[in-house]
Amino acid sequence: MGNQPKKRADARRNEVSLLDAAAAAFVTSGVDAPVRDIAAKAGVGVGTIYRHFPTRADLIVAVYRHQVEACAEAGPILLAGNSSPHKALAEWIDLFVDFLVTKHGLAGALQSDNAAFQTLHAYFLDRLVPVCGQLLDAAVAAGEIKAGLQPVTLMRGVGNLCIGASNNPDYNARQLVDLLIAGLRH
Repeated sequence: MGNQPKKRADARRNEVSLLDAAAAAFVTSGVDAPVRDIAAKAGVGVGTIYRHFPTRADLIVAVYRHQVEACAEAGPILLAGNSSPHKALAEWIDLFVDFLVTKHGLAGALQSDNAAFQTLHAYFLDRLVPVCGQLLDAAVAAGEIKAGLQPVTLMRGVGNLCIGASNNPDYNARQLVDLLIAGLRH
């Protein structure tokens, strides 16, 4: 009985490394990346992946949720670790862009099941809009940016700049996002 929490912590660590490996594989090879490649990258057996995620859709949904959580949790950490809320916002938007690049592929794969995608999109908004709002409010309070920009507007704008970035090597979405965030400064 005494070893139970340790096993759970190990299982959680395995799951996190598995989801990180799957996210990385999805970015480089798309959502159809072979499960054996994901397993090898995570240092687990293929059976472990299927035990946690019986279908590819289960794995895709778990990666999506895992990445939303990582992005949501990063906001307050960046804010606490930066003397400039604008810099914290810029760093968070950079993570958000990384997430969006992955998300577009995941969203495409999930479009076949619209209900699942709608649920995930609502979850994405519920978790990330308040974090973006917290970062914007802190930057406004510090006098670094003008008031009045809604977090969902900023997130949608960043998202729109990222559309199509993955299939056009001549288009640098991150450069435009950086300009947008720099332009928020007073």
